[in-house]
Amino acid sequence: MTNQEPMYYGTYLQLEKVLDAQSPVSFQRGNQPAHDEMLFIVIHQAYELWFKQILFELDYITQVFSQAHINDNSEDMNLVRHRLRRITQILQLLNQQVGILDTMTPLDFLEFRNLLTPSSGFQSKQFRLLEARLGLQLEKRHQHDYYKRTNEGGFTQTDYTDITNTENNQTLAQLVNRWLERLPFFEAGFWQDFEVPSAQNNEHPFWHTYRHIYQQGLTEREQNKIHDFDYVFFEKIPEHATPEYLDLLRSQFSPTALRAALFIMLYRDFPVFQTSYQVLDALIEIDHLMSNWRHKHLIMVRRMIGMRVGTGNTSGAGYLEGALSKHYVYRDLSALSTYLIERRKLPALPASLIRHLGFNL
Repeated sequence: MTNQEPMYYGTYLQLEKVLDAQSPVSFQRGNQPAHDEMLFIVIHQAYELWFKQILFELDYITQVFSQAHINDNSEDMNLVRHRLRRITQILQLLNQQVGILDTMTPLDFLEFRNLLTPSSGFQSKQFRLLEARLGLQLEKRHQHDYYKRTNEGGFTQTDYTDITNTENNQTLAQLVNRWLERLPFFEAGFWQDFEVPSAQNNEHPFWHTYRHIYQQGLTEREQNKIHDFDYVFFEKIPEHATPEYLDLLRSQFSPTALRAALFIMLYRDFPVFQTSYQVLDALIEIDHLMSNWRHKHLIMVRRMIGMRVGTGNTSGAGYLEGALSKHYVYRDLSALSTYLIERRKLPALPASLIRHLGFNL
């Protein structure tokens, strides 16, 4: 029997390390103490701890989506749904923390701002890893060349290497795209009872019918949306479409994956689709919450420093505004609401598909 000390709260949480990790530079000898620097440090340390938790949740989620065969009715997928929802709750909290930082006035910040140069939030390795693992591609970033640097205001060589390695790995967006592509909803054998006399031989009967219903529901001003539909789901390029416009319509996800995602959204009232739908909905919510966080950050920076250059030598608010408009990962999924139809007009699914999916007749 060992004489091990009983577990103690502070020891278990290593509070001696955590609570001794705040060292305001303005309190060092020769500087004028700035009261609000402690708040600034605590807020950003709290952000980093939550980033660590999000990355920990993503470890499990990506492990499930990396499997060769994924059972949508398994405990794994239910836990994926649960842990994605946990991430959304954390991101909501991070958005609320900006309000605490806003209790610091611009004059309070100026008391210690110059002491931070050239460090900045740009150098948050964990936030870059989080963006990369979710699927934000380097070439899609605002001023993407700015991210790959190790000079003053950039990353250390070690952090640069870790971020680059993560960017070269499969992302969650890519894994979700593969998962959607493998969903078997549209195999020909399931649709033999779905009669569509006017469909061409190479047309899937469901999508032939759905396209017609969608087009019939468009207003006069929306008629061109049918060409967008054809490109998003079947890669038929509209006349006079520019590469930039096509990229806005569909970016990271394949037509096959987006057809499956739309199908899940349309028939989400069936129990078998509930977990899959909630997974997709959580990914869209994560994108929106991260966009909200960037917007709050932009407003805060404008309030604190106006149009001055950031401490990391960025353009400050201008850089953040560019990132806000471009740094979306799951835009393809959120845009699927463009192509929904009224629930009462949904085509009835064939009995063979219903039996395969385990619905109750």
